[in-house]
Amino acid sequence: MAMNRKSEKFYADFVMGGTAAVVSKSAAAPIERVKLLLQNQGELIKRGQLRRPYVGIGDCFSRVLKEEGFLSFWRGNQANVIRYFPTQAFNFAFKGYFKSLLGRSKEKDGYTKWFIGNVASGSAAGATTSLLLYHLDYARTRLGTDSRGSRQRQFKGLLDVYSKTWSSDGIVGLYRGFGVSIIGITLYRGMYFGIYDTLKPIVLVGSLEWQVKLTCPFAGKLFSQFPVRVEHHYRLRGLCIPF
Repeated sequence: MAMNRKSEKFYADFVMGGTAAVVSKSAAAPIERVKLLLQNQGELIKRGQLRRPYVGIGDCFSRVLKEEGFLSFWRGNQANVIRYFPTQAFNFAFKGYFKSLLGRSKEKDGYTKWFIGNVASGSAAGATTSLLLYHLDYARTRLGTDSRGSRQRQFKGLLDVYSKTWSSDGIVGLYRGFGVSIIGITLYRGMYFGIYDTLKPIVLVGSLEWQVKLTCPFAGKLFSQFPVRVEHHYRLRGLCIPF
């Protein structure tokens, strides 16, 4: 009975979290697209997809709206939404698996080894999940940076990204930038699960629970931002996978 209740709670949280993610990611999609365009505008100019650089956030919003239309702000959001559910499912499934292999007992092995085990299992889970789903990140980036500023779009949609990339470069093309990405996701998931699992039995009570849940993603994201920025650069330039 207790197991059934836990399963029901897990599925309910999973669906609610997924719904919230779809809404939040869709709401933030215009900002995400503008961020991608600003980050990669130098490469877009070199490739002839952008006539002149954007002069700040406001100029980018204005020009995208004028040149591409309102709905173009959500270009690439489909891949971002699709990847949420498998990402969450794989992360927690792999985390449990790797924790059984790498996890340590705080009582038997000491606090340091216990903490390292939590970080290692989180990192391994994140890396494995990224290996399976990175192609969706790649597709999102290519769609988000496919500007129509000076010529026709390169891709018609999500499936077209897969089709053209596969035809020109094979499966390797769908994993451009993966070597850099794995550094960022390993740091992020390692910090997230490491800090969360370590602090949970110590301070995860009452109102402190939400503070820990908010702090862990922020800490992980902070440490992983530079690799993610470099990763976008590799994806867009079409370079070989940097290992």
